Amino acid sequence: MERLSQRRTDPVSGERYHTTFRPAPTPEIQARLRQNPRDQEENIERRLETYYRNVKDLEDFYEDAFYVNADQDPYVVFEFIESCIIKPLPCK
Repeated sequence: MERLSQRRTDPVSGERYHTTFRPAPTPEIQARLRQNPRDQEENIERRLETYYRNVKDLEDFYEDAFYVNADQDPYVVFEFIESCIIKPLPCK
């Protein structure tokens, strides 16, 4: 919730900021930042409710799917996905 609800965009430069993790560098930029209506907490909650309502059906349908922890180095994520897709040949 925090990651999504704190996102802001500078309408002049198009640069994206986060009020906690990547704040605007100057008060001038901070004053003109705008929040996308989709990033308001009530809209995020509605999207999460929809997700949780449907996730079990999706898991059942995609039974061969695997969980990816994407909060890692991109190369590590790629290697994990690649290892799940390309099964190594069995050893004799």
